[in-house]
Amino acid sequence: MKQGKAIPVLLLLTALLLCMGGCRKHKPAKITPATHDLQQIKDSGELVVLTLYSSTTYFNYRGQEMGFQYELSQQFAQSLGVKLTVKVARSVKELIQQLKAGEGDLIAYNLPITKERKDSLLYCGNEAITHQVLVQRSNGRTKPLKDVTELIGKEVYVKPGKYYERLVNLDQELGGGIRIHRVGNDSISLEDLIADVSRGDIAYTVADDDIAKLNKTYYPNLDIRLSVSFDQRASWAVRTDCPQLAEAVNRWAKDNSTSPAYTASMKRYFEIGKSIPHSPILSLREGKISHYDDLFKKYAKHIGWDWRMLASLAYTESNFDTTAVSWAGAEGLMQLMPRTARAMGLPEGKEQNPEESIKAAVKYLELTAQSFNNIPEEERVNFTLASYNSGIGHVLDAMALAEKYGSNKYVWRDNVEKYILLKSNEEYFTDPVCKHGYFRGRETYNFVREITARYEQYKKKIPE
Repeated sequence: MKQGKAIPVLLLLTALLLCMGGCRKHKPAKITPATHDLQQIKDSGELVVLTLYSSTTYFNYRGQEMGFQYELSQQFAQSLGVKLTVKVARSVKELIQQLKAGEGDLIAYNLPITKERKDSLLYCGNEAITHQVLVQRSNGRTKPLKDVTELIGKEVYVKPGKYYERLVNLDQELGGGIRIHRVGNDSISLEDLIADVSRGDIAYTVADDDIAKLNKTYYPNLDIRLSVSFDQRASWAVRTDCPQLAEAVNRWAKDNSTSPAYTASMKRYFEIGKSIPHSPILSLREGKISHYDDLFKKYAKHIGWDWRMLASLAYTESNFDTTAVSWAGAEGLMQLMPRTARAMGLPEGKEQNPEESIKAAVKYLELTAQSFNNIPEEERVNFTLASYNSGIGHVLDAMALAEKYGSNKYVWRDNVEKYILLKSNEEYFTDPVCKHGYFRGRETYNFVREITARYEQYKKKIPE
């Protein structure tokens, strides 16, 4: 009886072994993403774009998504009648991998056009012709260099990578003589080097022309006309199995290049000056800071601030100009972004009303400060001011970086402020503890320092 039952079991085991042996001869079929061309995108009602964080591509500013490539993506999605979803990769290599894996429909980034990639990608949209330029000062005293041969004997500071490699090649082409300084300090970004040129701390650096154009809107004394490299073609890209999408992008790009929306985006990032001219205190003799001192006194009480701190914030934001509109779209005396203004109850059309602007700003400051209840009161104002400028997410990232690298995450000056600066450096904004990507942290660093320093001046000169 027992022996009879054993025979079927042995036969079953033999069959399983034979099956397993046979299975080894056949590799599993490679899984490829299902075709998701133009019609499928329209049917789903969603366009998923893949991009990278950068000052010209995509970033979050005061809680609002921004960036030149992001705005173009929005315009394309609107032309299709679908909503836009953005996914951010960590590198160009990852961008392409995610596209091929079907994790997105379109790379919305100026991807260099290369022969090797043409076999696996369909390039589409407007071709951007990019090149590297010499960033130098134009101050009237020193004539800007007009030819690369004039770089011989000059000191140029560059980051490792493509800028350093191009200068080394250029030096070889010229027979040597360029004094190239390779800036390997991880805490110094390209934007830091450009700021150093503007201040006169260094004479020259090198940047891509689009980054140079954007930074010239912050530093008008820069000269960025001298090209130091050959032109590089770049554009958006889709998978090779999405020819209809590529064709739609090409049609849209041709039509959109003369549209008011495209023109506005170009001006916002590459033409409009980002700095606000400032005037001195209104009247020391009368003890006035601005025409709105009574309003500052009225609403500062709601958050327990000295009214002169609120006045210093308004001065930095708008120079007390109720009609001011920033490059990013912030409006009025307190320069609230449109989405924030609506959320804080500022009625549409009342952005230039000083009392409405102050009232909404104070409400926003109060809500922001509540996010930092675990920070000592004397420090909380710094974190609140920083968040007002950058958006709370970037401050939380800076706190996380401070904690990771051994600084006090509950102290702003000389601690967290050092890490908000590093948010423009790829090594740091791609750190796993950072959740909100690239940010031009120098603006927030200066913002807090300027407001608090001016507040101290106001306290000495203006009675409480």
